[in-house]
Amino acid sequence: MPAIMRLAAGSAKQAAARQAVISGNVANADTPGFRALDLAPFSPDDDFGLRRTHPGHFAGREGRTEAFELQDVAADPNGNTVDLEDQVLRGIDAARQHDRALTVYRSALGMMRAGLGRS
Repeated sequence: MPAIMRLAAGSAKQAAARQAVISGNVANADTPGFRALDLAPFSPDDDFGLRRTHPGHFAGREGRTEAFELQDVAADPNGNTVDLEDQVLRGIDAARQHDRALTVYRSALGMMRAGLGRS
């Protein structure tokens, strides 16, 4: 697979993972003590570096992105830090990232087809 398509696929995967984290936040909006989470923005280095697929391997890093707790957010009296308005905005951002990645992927696929003389 060409590098641009791997990049687009990695970006789409990260956006989907982020959307799952955000939906978990929304689902727990009324859970006492729940702390809102998010994922770090997509980085091309995440998709092209060495991956450690087994704990016994030496090089690379883990092949998954870890969620982190949102800092500097106000907590409700029950200790919950989920702000639904903020989560909606984060969800929109993740959806846009996913759509952008799919557009890049489709464009690269179209260029490959055109290069082969197919439409």
